[in-house]
Order: sequence, then C-alpha cells, then structure tokens
Amino acid sequence: MTRFAVPGRIAVSEQAAVWQTATLTEIRRETPRAATFRLAVPGWAGHLPGQHLMLRLTAPDGYVAQRHYSIASAPDDSGHIELTLDQVPDGEVSGWFHTVARPGDTVEVRGPLSGFFAWPGDRPALLLGAGSGVVPLMSMVRHHRARGLTVPLRMLVSARSPEELIYAAELGAETTPVFTRSAPPGVAVGRMTAAHVAPILAEQPATGWEAYVCGSNGFAEHASRLLVAAGQPVERIRIERFG
Repeated sequence: MTRFAVPGRIAVSEQAAVWQTATLTEIRRETPRAATFRLAVPGWAGHLPGQHLMLRLTAPDGYVAQRHYSIASAPDDSGHIELTLDQVPDGEVSGWFHTVARPGDTVEVRGPLSGFFAWPGDRPALLLGAGSGVVPLMSMVRHHRARGLTVPLRMLVSARSPEELIYAAELGAETTPVFTRSAPPGVAVGRMTAAHVAPILAEQPATGWEAYVCGSNGFAEHASRLLVAAGQPVERIRIERFG
C-alpha cells in the first residue's frame, strides 16, 4: 500500500539511499488477503522497529513500479527482512507478490527509511493499528519479545473479523483485538472506542506512553481523537497513514 509520510520527518542515511538486490526465500499465508514475504538482503544495514523501505520492480520491457512497505520483522543479524502485504485490487506490486512471485525471485529494495515512526525500545509504547497497519507495530512487538524488554508495551488492533486479523496466532497478552464486522461469541462487534483506549491510558507508566498509530486515513484520525480525548498529549502521538 502507498504510504503518505509526514513532511520533514524522513531521515535517509547514505547507505539507505542505495538500491540492493533482495531474494525472496519464503512466503507465508497470514489471512485470505495477506501474506508475509521473507527476503534475503545480504547488504542490509539493519533497521529500527517501525521503519519502512522502498521496493522496486522492473518488468522485462523496462517498466518500473515502486512502493513503500513497512518492515514486519524485528531487527536481527539474519540477513533477512520480512514484509506483510495485503493483496490490493489492481495493485501492481502487491498483485505481483501474491500471484506471480516465487522463492528465488529477486526485487530491489532501498532503506531503511523514516526515523519518525521508529521505536527503539527505550520508552513505553501504546500501539494502535487497523488492518495492515499492524505490520510496523508487529515489528515493535517482536523486538520487545526478542530483546526481553521490560519497558511497557500494549497494542490495540482492529480487524474486520478474526479471519482477517493479521498475525492472529502470534499475538499475546500485550494485544487487545477489536472486530468491526464479526467476532467470536461473547465479543462485542464495532469500532475502536474510548472504552478500549481510556483504561490503558489511565494505567500509564510514570513517564507516560508514546503512542504509535498506523492505518488508513480514517482510522488514523479516529484513533488519534480517541487518544487525545483520553488525555494523551498530541506531541506524543506518531502517525503513519496508509491509503
């Protein structure tokens, strides 16, 4: 999905400006519409949870398509990164990944990009995501687990149904799912509300939360209003919008 970045907030290192060849090594189905694609990038310099990259496909006739995608994997030294992509109707790049790509195929990547939405693990983090907006937030959750961090981290994630909840099998006690169209028996159906956000903010750590919001424009606006209404300082809300 195309990312709309916050003006003046993108920091690009010299190495991040270089295109590198990435080889697809694994494809994992997450939901009926989303899959994770594992890429080997030998020259990858590493990233922070929440950062994204630019991906480039070049057709045999020379046509080029480029998209920004969040990195789903936690930083490690494996020489691999993972992207989780929705299959977007008529999407050139996501369509290729979902219908054509096979292990062994190569693409070009450049990054990591953007320091604004990055979470290095040094502050309490409250994560709010919807749909594929959970992808960069999951990088943060995985980083938190892999490093055994004790800093508080909580996540609220919205999905249409349990079947469309990305990473459902991997989510743990730090995550509260919200279902907007269908839910398991006994679970309310509806949008994320103050009843989901306010209790977490009321129990905030002494230093307060740093809030990270990722999703569509509509979700980002809605979630941000909920946070502000519950007392979260505006200057401590970081937003990534997908559309």
